Amino acid sequence: MNGMKKLPEAEFEVMKSIWALDPPVTTNMLMERLGASKGWKLQTLISLLLRLIDRGFLRTEKISKERTYYPLIDKEQYVQFETNNFVEKYHDRSIVSLINTLYDGKGIRADDLDELSAWLKQQRGGQ
Repeated sequence: MNGMKKLPEAEFEVMKSIWALDPPVTTNMLMERLGASKGWKLQTLISLLLRLIDRGFLRTEKISKERTYYPLIDKEQYVQFETNNFVEKYHDRSIVSLINTLYDGKGIRADDLDELSAWLKQQRGGQ
């Protein structure tokens, strides 16, 4: 993941749609998903797709007259990258700080804590 950079919101929206579809993904498929909901014109989408190709998130092929797109970075890779950056930037690499922030904001329910406790035990080999 060396060299991966945070995506601007519009490009992330395109990638979320691409990740939700089975490749190859066409411009028409993306316009159906994003055009009306985002109010984007075709040229806007094409510009975003070109940027994603330049950033190394997509590759493209032309099949007959239609251009198709394939993700080069999967959603899990990107979410892990963003999460690690977030924890490093805002919580000084402290998971405890992150959890405290979520808990203080009432974002963690009791069953979340139980699940986290079980996960921690599993990580330590069931001790």
